[in-house]
Amino acid sequence: MTATTRELKPILLFDSGIGGLTVLREARVLMPERGFIYVADDAGFPYGGWEEQALKERVIGLFGRLLAEHDPEVCIVACNTAFTLVGADLRAAFPQMTFVGTVPAIKPAAERTRSGLVSVLATPGTVKRAYTRDLIQSFAQQCHVRLVGSQNLARMAEAYIRGDAVSDDAVLAEIDQCFVEKDGQKTDIVVLACTHYPFMANLFRRIAPWPVDWLDPAEAIARRARTLVPLVADAVHPDNFDFAVFTSGQQDFATRRLMQGFGLRA
Repeated sequence: MTATTRELKPILLFDSGIGGLTVLREARVLMPERGFIYVADDAGFPYGGWEEQALKERVIGLFGRLLAEHDPEVCIVACNTAFTLVGADLRAAFPQMTFVGTVPAIKPAAERTRSGLVSVLATPGTVKRAYTRDLIQSFAQQCHVRLVGSQNLARMAEAYIRGDAVSDDAVLAEIDQCFVEKDGQKTDIVVLACTHYPFMANLFRRIAPWPVDWLDPAEAIARRARTLVPLVADAVHPDNFDFAVFTSGQQDFATRRLMQGFGLRA
């Protein structure tokens, strides 16, 4: 291992649970020379129902410890609920660190829609954020945007990706409000505004009342991170990273197997 390789810092990717693996998958493709530390705040999951001030304090406290321990190159906050609430506070609290955030992909949806009917499928926390309303005001005034805050879908996605059975009817009950018919037009884009949801995209496509574009922001987040991570000549992937940290300190067999499938030591 060369001195150059040893100097490469890892990328820290943070989520409330395992949804951020959708972003990790894309980030790995674009930054193959970097090691990754995946942090799941499973002890606090799900974030959607948290009181805002309590969640801010929790996330800032966690990052204080994580940055001190791991000294990453860049932090990717792969959670809409957390970043729309606490992104500005993180940057203020840790000005020396570069944060790549995750926000609802309302701007690309507004640019891409043909019907003008766009839905945003999110957690209740993301739906109620002023940040989300500001994105609509800034980029989607010409569209009819429906915000759909699901209480249960993040938990269902966690179960689904671990291999548990999830009923079609239960999932449809969470997503059916996304489908709007108005003035002879139908919703044609649904923004997946929670990183857990893309894991269920094939199931959504199968049970949806009509075809729509399910907009997954993972690739765009990874591209943004790549622009902020310096390329190092002749670098090779380090061996001491690529592990997962769970704030509960407990992972069942299915979770460990899932992490291994994504190339992470649990």
